[in-house]
Amino acid sequence: MVMLSLLLVFALFVIWYGGAGKPLDAHDLEQCRRSLDASGADPHSIQEVLTLLENDDGKEFVMVNLVRHRPSALYPSGYQFSDSAREADQRYGRAIIWPLIRRASLPVFIGKRSGSFIDPLGADQWHYVAMVRYRSRRDFFNFAMATQKSNIFVHKWAAIEKTHVFPVKPFISLIWIRTIVAMLLALLGWAITKATL
Repeated sequence: MVMLSLLLVFALFVIWYGGAGKPLDAHDLEQCRRSLDASGADPHSIQEVLTLLENDDGKEFVMVNLVRHRPSALYPSGYQFSDSAREADQRYGRAIIWPLIRRASLPVFIGKRSGSFIDPLGADQWHYVAMVRYRSRRDFFNFAMATQKSNIFVHKWAAIEKTHVFPVKPFISLIWIRTIVAMLLALLGWAITKATL
């Protein structure tokens, strides 16, 4: 009975975690365009988002974020926060965790730059890299629209001087979230079974 319950939990997790959904169709894209127009975003940003969505295959992907902080945080007038760009970025990071997790999306890697190796002439000097797994481009869009409404991005743009963001489709990955969850549930089942013997 315990193992059956845990199998059900795992099945529900796999359904929620997703990664192979329905691609956005022409009707969906038109709705996205209307939402973006209504959001007041600038035309360049709208086109960038639409280009990302037009290439949707319905499957999971990872968004790579290369980030360089400002020398000090630059908030619009009326915001009372410290001038630390790092603290502003941390406020943004804390604010987006729940909206990400609700959509089965999560940071899979965050790393601070620790030196230089091959630096082409004129290369940007990034401070850190963050890689975030999204269940689908539909979920990415819904996440972006939800956080835009709550004004979370004010912290991001106060912190960031420059960023380069692009999606990648992993073809080799050692990040096995489904396997890890299955192993943890199996271990839990073993522990419960042993405790009740």
